[in-house]
Amino acid sequence: MSATGAKPAGVADEAAAAQAVRQMFDSIASRYDLLNHVLSANVDRLWWWRAARRFRAVLARPEAAVLDVCCGTGDMTVALLKRRPAHARPALAVDFARQMLSRGARKFGSPAFRFSFDRKSSRGLPYAVPIEADALHLPLGSASLDLVVTAFGFRNLANYEAGLREFHRVLRPGGQLGILEFSEPGGFLGKAYALYFRRVLPAIGRAICGKDGPYHYLPASVGRFPRPPELLALMRSAGYVQCSWRPYTFGIAGLYTGARPTGNEK
Repeated sequence: MSATGAKPAGVADEAAAAQAVRQMFDSIASRYDLLNHVLSANVDRLWWWRAARRFRAVLARPEAAVLDVCCGTGDMTVALLKRRPAHARPALAVDFARQMLSRGARKFGSPAFRFSFDRKSSRGLPYAVPIEADALHLPLGSASLDLVVTAFGFRNLANYEAGLREFHRVLRPGGQLGILEFSEPGGFLGKAYALYFRRVLPAIGRAICGKDGPYHYLPASVGRFPRPPELLALMRSAGYVQCSWRPYTFGIAGLYTGARPTGNEK
């Protein structure tokens, strides 16, 4: 296993790692969306759309309890909401970086807030409730959710196994998990991507947000992240079934999926 959790430079333990990650993302919150779109050439929008489409069946159920954890500035949350029917149960959006979460709430908050210019047309639109909380200690009841999704946030958890166990705890039997994350493609493309990721990306990030550390942390965190077979093995060890990984854009990113057992599996 290449890593058990995020490890920003200079941290000594999990608590310090979590604090460093929180401070780092709060510090770049105002430029985070711009950087994401520039650095991915807007391909990130396709990834969110594809991930949400994968769970369209559960999202179409008005009563389904849905959580976007490590929601950041809310683009994955919005992609999920677009597949929710009118008058659906509000989704939940959790992040522990307050500045990131506050920006996300402007996108996925109550319809009256998002569409204040036309309150009548906003009635019944699906929305999400922002919750400031640690993904490893969710303030939610056990077996209370039908779907847990996280997009490019799982890699930043201080302990991957603890995160998987916590998501498993809050899922109902039969509930589904989706983890959208970066990976490192192989072959010639992988070499070219590694050059961009380790040399070009930090320079662009520094130019746009004026900070050096966050965009050196990003390629380092992807390099340390478990490879797909390793993360799938972690998911199975945490109790998930039907575990799989689907690569996106030549393996630059990919969607891990699994489910909490119903007890009726053979």
